[in-house]
Amino acid sequence: MSIQSTIEHKLQALEPVHLAVENESHRHNVPPNSETHFKVTLVSSRFAGMMPVKRHQQIYALLADELAGPVHALALHPYTPEEWQARGEGRPDSPDCRGGGGS
Repeated sequence: MSIQSTIEHKLQALEPVHLAVENESHRHNVPPNSETHFKVTLVSSRFAGMMPVKRHQQIYALLADELAGPVHALALHPYTPEEWQARGEGRPDSPDCRGGGGS
């Protein structure tokens, strides 16, 4: 199973109404077909009443093995369904890589 698939599977524990796991490794100075940099947009009613840092901690706990090993960077965008709807169901774009000569 790919790292991306593993992340998607583990995050199902948060009962997402929307989940997008994007492999952004190609935007960094890593070998082709790497799975080291990901962006996660996760919408769940489980985040209601929770500060952003607590949301992130829940995700980090679920992905502890991946973060201890192959995943170098994880951009998180956790929302409640109401926050997601208020945003127009969009997530921020990732910045371009600024290090290591990557594109």
